Amino acid sequence: MGDGDPVGGGGHGPVPRIPTPRASVEDGGLPLSGLADLGDLAPVPLDLSHDVLKSLLGAWALAACSAAETAAVEEHLGGCGSCADEARRLREAVGLLHQPESLDLNPSLRTRVLESCLGRRPPRIPVPDWAAPYDAEAARLDALLQDFGDAEWHAPVRLRWFEADLPTSRPTTVAGVIAHLLSVDGLVATALGLPDPLAEAAGAAEPGALGPAGRTEAYWRASHLPPASPHPSGGDGPLPLRSVRGPWREQSHGLVRTVSFTGGHAGGLTVPYGDFSLPLHDAMLDRAFECWVHAEDIAEAVDYPYPPPAPRHLNRMIDLAARLLPTVLAGRRRAGLSEPGRRTPHLVPAGAPGRSLRLEIEGAAGGEWLIPLDSPAAVGSADLEVAHVALDGVEFCRLAAGHVSPEDAAVGQGGDRRAIRDVLYAAASLSRM
Repeated sequence: MGDGDPVGGGGHGPVPRIPTPRASVEDGGLPLSGLADLGDLAPVPLDLSHDVLKSLLGAWALAACSAAETAAVEEHLGGCGSCADEARRLREAVGLLHQPESLDLNPSLRTRVLESCLGRRPPRIPVPDWAAPYDAEAARLDALLQDFGDAEWHAPVRLRWFEADLPTSRPTTVAGVIAHLLSVDGLVATALGLPDPLAEAAGAAEPGALGPAGRTEAYWRASHLPPASPHPSGGDGPLPLRSVRGPWREQSHGLVRTVSFTGGHAGGLTVPYGDFSLPLHDAMLDRAFECWVHAEDIAEAVDYPYPPPAPRHLNRMIDLAARLLPTVLAGRRRAGLSEPGRRTPHLVPAGAPGRSLRLEIEGAAGGEWLIPLDSPAAVGSADLEVAHVALDGVEFCRLAAGHVSPEDAAVGQGGDRRAIRDVLYAAASLSRM
């Protein structure tokens, strides 16, 4: 670019190819205009016809009009009754598009719909009351899994429980959790004469595969599942992890269908768990509890809210845990993890009243249980109550699941401190892989 006079300088040099910057108003020496000089900034209503204003009502309801159009529409609504009615209906419709509540279905909706339907037309083959919690929890978990993609099925999950009064955990994936539920539910399936999911799994015949942990490990090995599950982008590997949902879903339906066909008369059938056994009605409650607990594990892994079971189902699960506590306390004494009370150095005879702890569960699923402390066959006695523990229902279940340590449980307590500690640790000892 050559030299020359600036534009407008009166010289005869070449005009610059790039215009020079304009002078700022601050550099001109003139006073700046104040806000008062800008005039009234309020929008001036437009002079629009009735038909045009009526066509703007939808945009106005969505707050999509300009300031001037908004002023014109609102001035018109003050004098036109038909447009005012239409505007009110459009605003109400827009309100339905912006619901502040979550669009997720209420977890109790399925139960309410079924109760309403069955109240009008009872089922030919009803589900027994003691199997209803499992039916509900399996359905809720299945709904959670419905739209999972590969990333969710590979999401890491850590199974947690207490063993020898110490927290224990095992890494797995969402698919590994469902495989775990499939394996342990298989204990109930085989007791009912249904196919065992481990029948074709390598290692299923090993002695250690009799209990929940052994069965799970055997199924994991056979399915190449956790702890080293292949990433979705990996090469060779087993079937897609989501394929485990089908067998688990089919087995859960088979369990509910089979116990329903028995008319509830099979509730006393024994289900072996390896080191212990449960009657079928308690085993179904146990499986409902595990289904809920592990569904929470999965929901936490994929960052999705998951509410607790219906209060009447949660109450049944709490009752099962409370009934198992005396047996667990006796087992802890045999293992040297707790001691008999000072006032009762020997176990109380079967059927006799003994020292008791009052377990008070708060909330909609709550109630009170007298836990005999000195013998699993003793009778809880209010006259021999030595301690009292109060816990929220969900908090107690998470303690029994090994997700909350006895020291961290939010407990209201009074009385014999050693008895309270023994019961809290016994509750945590109910947990397992």
